[in-house]
Amino acid sequence: MPRLSEVIAALDALWPPERAEGWDAVGTVCGDPDAEVRRVLFAVDPVQDIVDEAVTLGADLVVTHHPLYLRGTTTVAAGHFKGRVVHTLIKHDIALHVAHTNADTADPGVSDALAGALDVRVLRPLVPDATDPAGRRGLGRVCAVEPPMTLGEFAARAAARLPATSQGIRVAGDPDALVKTVAVSGGSGDSLFDAVRASGADAFLTADLRHHPVSEATQRSALGLVDAAHWATEWPWCEQAAAQLDEISDRHGWDLRVHVSKTVTDPWSAHHTSPSIDGAPN
Repeated sequence: MPRLSEVIAALDALWPPERAEGWDAVGTVCGDPDAEVRRVLFAVDPVQDIVDEAVTLGADLVVTHHPLYLRGTTTVAAGHFKGRVVHTLIKHDIALHVAHTNADTADPGVSDALAGALDVRVLRPLVPDATDPAGRRGLGRVCAVEPPMTLGEFAARAAARLPATSQGIRVAGDPDALVKTVAVSGGSGDSLFDAVRASGADAFLTADLRHHPVSEATQRSALGLVDAAHWATEWPWCEQAAAQLDEISDRHGWDLRVHVSKTVTDPWSAHHTSPSIDGAPN
């Protein structure tokens, strides 16, 4: 069995921590470098439900996309919900490792996994990494939709292929507009509108789209917008990352057992459709 330090070295080779944004908090949160690793659990969020799942599974390592302490902390007291996560992990000898923005821009990265889930062909990064001479790394992806379909049809595909959440899929734009190319970005993406317009994409699928950026984008151009739940756009990366670690395990003869959590950690729990959208209430 490999030691934790060996597995972390392999993960850091996939998603080098130095490629994370300066504000990010990636890397190993807790864990003994000399501990043996037999089972690994991948998930989006380092929340208590995931940690409890890891305990039940008998995992030695949890790898999440989102950081536990993005803005730092002065305490890991178990009276706080994040401190309780740390206490549970340490009590059960489970390590936690985070790959966030370093996984977003990787090759393959979060948006490659999203494109794969949507069955669209990746053409190039939406925002290329200037340090990558091959031009494959970067934020988001511009993809070909083959065969082309309407915006409404593409949104229906997203609803069918991405994990189900209470939010579902929201659409802005003409549902009958033809989509030949689509930009995709896992997670929050409304800071990328300029890059999306410059790419020439017919539509943009991402998450966490806010009122004002969407209103301005729809007034500015005919770009179709597809808004999915943040968790749903990043969960496909867990399957991709697990497959990458599986391949590394086979190559090194580690015999790791790699799992992907199917626990829905999207924070929204219910959705109620308005009875009418014909206009404002009287």
